[in-house]
Formats: sequence, structure tokens, C-alpha cells
Amino acid sequence: MGVMKPGKVRPIAICIIRKDSSILVAEGYDTVKKQVFYRPLGGTIEFSEYGRDTVVRELREEMGAGLTDVRYLGTIENIFTYNGQTGHEIVLIYEGTLADGSFYEKESIEGVEIDDSPIRAVWKSLTDFENGQAPLYPDGLLELLHADL
Repeated sequence: MGVMKPGKVRPIAICIIRKDSSILVAEGYDTVKKQVFYRPLGGTIEFSEYGRDTVVRELREEMGAGLTDVRYLGTIENIFTYNGQTGHEIVLIYEGTLADGSFYEKESIEGVEIDDSPIRAVWKSLTDFENGQAPLYPDGLLELLHADL
């Protein structure tokens, strides 16, 4: 899920990838809340990098996946607690299509974060998030996706 620096606002970009009524999300775990949560793939926007380029780079680095048809959906400001620490993110949200269609056939996609920690992405139905069965972060993302439909 990337590195949080205390006392810093972190600009990140994430990408919504849809398959029917599901989206591709990375599984995370909060050790303090003892809670599994989900977030679309993406990461920190680097200096002199546009958000669109960030999601393309992150998907390539983390999953070995190419992205096409990337379009901007909106921005969410997210102040949250993760593993007992407060985080503050400005989240640019994009939507895109995986260039390699075989990714859509897989139930889960294993990848690696920059720090070599494993990352696992799964197709999760939006209904699961709407029913409160699993938290989807950042807060407000579900509403943004509904507004976009």
C-alpha cells in the first residue's frame, strides 16, 4: 500500500479496472483494526510525473500489466488511520483497461511492491463493498464510481 510519511500529505494515483460489476483491487491488512481492506492499484505520484503516467508505471511495476484507454475520473482527499497512524492523501482516480486480456480470466493476480513485499489483486464485486462486507478505500470512491456510471 506504499509508504506513509508522518506529517506529510501524499499525492497518489489509482486506477479503476472493471470486469462486469467487479473491479480489480489490492488486498491490504490493518494490523491495529485487524481488518482486511481493498484499494485499487496505484501508488505515489513522483515529482514531474502526471497522475496518468503514475498508474501506467505502477501497474507495469507491480503486476507486469500494460494499461490502455486511461481516463481521469476525479480526485478524493482522504484522511485516514492505517496501522494506528494517521495518513493524508490526495488521490487522483483514473479508469483504464488492461492491455493483456488474459488478466481478466485470472481470479487473482500476484505482484510485488517496490520494497519487494508481495501484493495480491483480486476481482471484487462492487456489491460486496456496497453491502459493507468489505471496506473499499479511499473513502468516497464508491460514491464517485456510482456518479460515473
